[in-house]
Amino acid sequence: MSDTYKRTDLALERAETIQTEAPLPEGINVSTKKTSCFEITEVAVTTDLASQRIEKPKGRYITLETGSRLDMRPQDFEQCASDLSEEIRSLIKSEGSVLVVGLGNEDITPDSLGPRVISHIFSTRHIKTNAPSLYSSDLGEVCAFAPGVMGQTGIEASELIGSVCKAVKPSLVIAVDALACSELSHLGKTVQLTDSGISPGSGVLNARKELSRQTLGISCIAVGVPTIADLGAGQQGDALMVTPRSVDKLISCSAQLISSALNLALHPGLSLEEIISLTS
Repeated sequence: MSDTYKRTDLALERAETIQTEAPLPEGINVSTKKTSCFEITEVAVTTDLASQRIEKPKGRYITLETGSRLDMRPQDFEQCASDLSEEIRSLIKSEGSVLVVGLGNEDITPDSLGPRVISHIFSTRHIKTNAPSLYSSDLGEVCAFAPGVMGQTGIEASELIGSVCKAVKPSLVIAVDALACSELSHLGKTVQLTDSGISPGSGVLNARKELSRQTLGISCIAVGVPTIADLGAGQQGDALMVTPRSVDKLISCSAQLISSALNLALHPGLSLEEIISLTS
């Protein structure tokens, strides 16, 4: 591996590094569109050879860029959450119950995005099971948990998630985690969605066993925000990783945006105002 190699979880950055004046390699397709809140780029990886070239599993990678860091609540928060929820819905291919998993270490701020999102998810599986009279078609069947990290539990997050999947039998897993990027222009300014799964811990460069259809037996969507950037090797040869000074606000605001979008996507009959009242 080159000494100048930089770690990134963003497929958008991987596509940019291999793009030349010639078209992208066969099996890698890039498309863009704009909404009132985001510039959206989708990188579709469709062949094994393209997967090896871009160093990402086959699948769809949707990157939503805001142009400004997500460490402040946007004035058009409701529209931003709605736009993000629409992109999440585009990745959901099956009906049924959903397990939302918040990956990461709540005690390390740049790695705490997943657990913070989970604290705002409107979980309803217990309502359908224990109080069916309160359940309606406005609600999806959702459960959520944060498995912690192996350094805290001594157990691989993938093992815990696999066990929960066997118990609750969801149709879909949505995993939320902090990510790493290689360009400062993307640090805290993008949200990446993918239907290819994720390796927990990637945001702090401590990747564990992946979560994917191959390992879980069901579809797995991953959602993340880059909270650290790899600037390459420092003077001592060690990897130089940076995080924004306002990372605490970045995590808080990103968690609110992602959880709101997830709740809108998973509970189509509820408005954002109703969701906020139920989860605050």
